[in-house]
Amino acid sequence: MSTGAIGGYFELELPHTRTQVFPEAIRIQSARSAFLALLRAAKPSRVWMPHYLCDTMYAPLRKAGIEYMHYAIDERFHIVDEPELGTGDWLYYVNYFGVRDDYVDSLVTRYGEKRIVVDNCQAFFSKPRDCVATIFSPRKFFGVPDGGLLLTTIPVELPTHRDIDSQTRSKYLIERLASTPEAGYSSYKMAEQSLEELEPRRMSQLTDILLSTVDFTEVRRKRNKNFLALHAELARYNQCEFDPSTIDGPLCYPLLVDAAGLRDHLIAARIFVATYWPDVLGRVANTATETTLVKNLFPLPCDQRYGESEMRRIVDVCLIFLNNNKPD
Repeated sequence: MSTGAIGGYFELELPHTRTQVFPEAIRIQSARSAFLALLRAAKPSRVWMPHYLCDTMYAPLRKAGIEYMHYAIDERFHIVDEPELGTGDWLYYVNYFGVRDDYVDSLVTRYGEKRIVVDNCQAFFSKPRDCVATIFSPRKFFGVPDGGLLLTTIPVELPTHRDIDSQTRSKYLIERLASTPEAGYSSYKMAEQSLEELEPRRMSQLTDILLSTVDFTEVRRKRNKNFLALHAELARYNQCEFDPSTIDGPLCYPLLVDAAGLRDHLIAARIFVATYWPDVLGRVANTATETTLVKNLFPLPCDQRYGESEMRRIVDVCLIFLNNNKPD
């Protein structure tokens, strides 16, 4: 007979659970910890990493004692001078903003399935490729406090301990729901800092449950629709090259434009755009494409929380600035 609790106070009420996404994935507390678990299991000789990437994904390499090399990308997010991999080397490629599915396929063809790790942290709806591993970060797409998904054919031991910090980490999610983005921002930063602990742990029960309630089909549909709405109005300004017909459930709309002050203009209008990634500036030259991407790429929100009216507002705010600040 079951001994599950009956009665008492209510838990947070959520929609009925749906089929779990990527049921075959190894479920870890963060993408960076999933990468560390992969490195420890496979022990590659060396990993080629992009300059244009948050330093948090370099930390697992340092902790595992794995040598790494850098490569540069261009404004299409293609690798400049694709490296020749040595014995036991891997190539780590980021599917930037979910707009480079086509190039991921070409890299897998070029290097073979045993040499490529695909970072789909910004491309949750991109199908996993036949490669060493694919890594996903659900919290970049959904209202969950943590979590990383690792799909790989390499035997990776599931951590013994489960993450139990989600309850504390979830504070910013509740604060934004009950108040404003500004009210929860300090809690959000604290939650991000808590994920700097790399030692792999199993994904928390809370995150697992929250993910199981997401309507992924509807999320994908809304993201695609919003992305195309922004592209229809802003494509003529955008220096970032991609084929919009290949986009499927993107992270954001990556607007690449030389418009100093646009970020502050958007934030002043309470349209919050991140900077990807300031720490990159410490490892590339001022003239590098990566520097241009850090300074001039504006990841415009197009996620499932929003619709036509919000996309119109984003477009209007951008156009006012761009049309009033045209180069002489």
